[in-house]
Amino acid sequence: MHAFAEDETHARPLRVEGLCVARREAGKATGKGAGAPAADILNDVGFTLAPGETAVVTGPSGAGKTTLLHALAGLLQPDGGTVAWGEEEIAGWSERRRDRWRRDTVGLVFQDFQLFPELGVIDNILLPLRFDRLRLPEGARIRAEKLAAAVGLDGRTARASALSRGEQQRVAVARALIGNPALILADEPTASLDQETGTRVIDLLLTLAAEAHASVVMVSHDPALPDRVDRVFRLEAGRLSETTRALT
Repeated sequence: MHAFAEDETHARPLRVEGLCVARREAGKATGKGAGAPAADILNDVGFTLAPGETAVVTGPSGAGKTTLLHALAGLLQPDGGTVAWGEEEIAGWSERRRDRWRRDTVGLVFQDFQLFPELGVIDNILLPLRFDRLRLPEGARIRAEKLAAAVGLDGRTARASALSRGEQQRVAVARALIGNPALILADEPTASLDQETGTRVIDLLLTLAAEAHASVVMVSHDPALPDRVDRVFRLEAGRLSETTRALT
């Protein structure tokens, strides 16, 4: 289902070195001559995630966890350091290439879900496969229906606007998995779900990731997640450290 050549979409190490993102005071100009930043959101963050490895990032609210995910996805340009997919630095790519890489290689779960309210469950799940294509890949709708069922959704629902927040979150997770991504980045994927449904969603996410040998980075306060992934990181005061137990 990917448009990229295999060597650009298959799992590669995710390499982060010296990553810095500055926080500037509201209303202040940025760039040369704008003055020093008030603080760093991310300060010298670094790690390497091997193909197929899974990780969760914990830490207090406002610590910069969502900013980290956005930097990993190439949605923002860091003020320093590098984010590389294999040996290629993402920031060095054109905006168009970053867009294509996200579309064809990365499965994203945002906190605001970014669903189209007028579309139904299945059509929302299929959205990543419709970009730059005249028709859906063979078997795509069947896969979307199976993903919807796996997260406990009725694919016949007329519109996403009729769904609860928890149901919308499950649509977002299914949509992130539709293209068999090599890298999954999820921001609080269980935040709006009850414990049973959250466990079911994480089961699906991790199972499909393992089948595809995909790497996973999740940001979460869920105390159960650290026991289910390969690595646990804590982000606090701009610094990332690796730990072995849940901290919130």
